[in-house]
Amino acid sequence: MCFTHSTLLQPDITGPGVNILAAYTEARSPTDLEFDKRKVPFNIVSGTSMSCPHLSGVVALIKARNPHWSQAAIKSAIMTTARRSDNMELAIKDASLERATPFSYGAGHVRPNAAADPGLVYDLTPTDYLNFLCVLDYDQSSIAAISGQNYTCPTPKPKLLDFNYPSLSITNLTSTVTVTRVVKLVGPPATYTVRVQSPPGVSVDVSPKSLSFEKEGEEKSYTVKFTLKSQNFGNYSFGRLIWSDGTHHVRSSIVINGV
Repeated sequence: MCFTHSTLLQPDITGPGVNILAAYTEARSPTDLEFDKRKVPFNIVSGTSMSCPHLSGVVALIKARNPHWSQAAIKSAIMTTARRSDNMELAIKDASLERATPFSYGAGHVRPNAAADPGLVYDLTPTDYLNFLCVLDYDQSSIAAISGQNYTCPTPKPKLLDFNYPSLSITNLTSTVTVTRVVKLVGPPATYTVRVQSPPGVSVDVSPKSLSFEKEGEEKSYTVKFTLKSQNFGNYSFGRLIWSDGTHHVRSSIVINGV
């Protein structure tokens, strides 16, 4: 028997991480080789150790601009405003110089200015995270050790498919599944309409197809119905869901695994 379920798409985002000029410890040489006795205050380094501080800096700037935003709102702003093209406006490539997928870049490459004004965010509360642990079958003692509080899981347990994450990832899709998301307005009043780039082999139906917001902080929910049309698209199929008011473009990656 096959079960349709949701996982969280990883990675979430990419940031500058190749040939970055950065401060460097003088406690070791730039090559870390035994014969290299040089001590330098700066070095050119690549890797996640370089992209992480870039993203941390973006988070700090957004938090300074919007001190009342939650961590989840900031994360959503960064993810939904990311881009999937490089500086030449070509599709991002992976380490093998092949066209990259969300498994390589997540939501895309960070755009700090856009992230500061995302229009809409997918927010989460501490209770949402506790319920997330419940869905993963953490027992009460484990949840208490993580959260520092006693928490009783609701009955019935929430659906992991409805965890209000900025991306949509479904594994073992056998026929049809419907998920719910909630977006919060963090910009001026506007009406957002949806556009979908459906994953090959899957039909995607969003309801409603427009969301009208009258004041900042207002929340609206929508549902997305995924229906498997073909079982011949390979292991994974990719698409995007985009809400836009003409100025803001709130993008969510879609990853579907059919069986």
